[in-house]
Amino acid sequence: MGMVLLLVAAFAALMSLGIWQVHRLAWKRALIAAVDSRIHAAPVAPPTPAKWSRVNDTNDAYRRVRIAGRFDHRHETFVRAVTDLGGGYWVMTPLRTDSGYTVLVNRGFVTPELRDPATRKAGLLEGETTITGLLRITEPKGGFLRNDDPASGRWYSRDVAAIAQTQGLGAVAPYFIDADDTPNPGGFPVGGLTVVSFPNNHLSYAATWFTMAALVAGAGIVMAWRGRRSR
Repeated sequence: MGMVLLLVAAFAALMSLGIWQVHRLAWKRALIAAVDSRIHAAPVAPPTPAKWSRVNDTNDAYRRVRIAGRFDHRHETFVRAVTDLGGGYWVMTPLRTDSGYTVLVNRGFVTPELRDPATRKAGLLEGETTITGLLRITEPKGGFLRNDDPASGRWYSRDVAAIAQTQGLGAVAPYFIDADDTPNPGGFPVGGLTVVSFPNNHLSYAATWFTMAALVAGAGIVMAWRGRRSR
């Protein structure tokens, strides 16, 4: 009897995991469809301070936005990046809007040789500038197996709050904007390198759990059949 109960519990648990993965599959497909529609939509204004508390990954990530303001190149922050162009840095630059608030803009990629702004003076845009790009949610707590080290200027994630605090920017938007591929004077930074990709293995996971549940059920049936024969 104890083995029967164990098999029943295992079957129920495995079926629950399979059903959960089916729900996750539906959620992931809806997310992919939503993001695909956002990145191809006409650009809209990004959320203003009154709406910052409601910004979230589900409703706002990868929304195509357009914003105008002036870059503060004195407070560039360089975040480690690996792109199709090789290893280097994302250039995170504060954009101060005419409305009085600040948004961090990932202007794009530079190689290690171009980290020094003096090597790419042409790309240091001055005056009123309009930026179009994708709204991205802040990336707190460092990168994969790498912790940000603000004191040493080593950044592995685009942690908006931490960057703002380190640079003394005050209140900034809880998101950043990945600039599009509009060329910058001098060719750098290189924008438009955002990778939009969502792993979607939920179907295979669901199949695995359901297969294991079927095996457990089969084992239970065999045990029951052998028990009847022995009696």
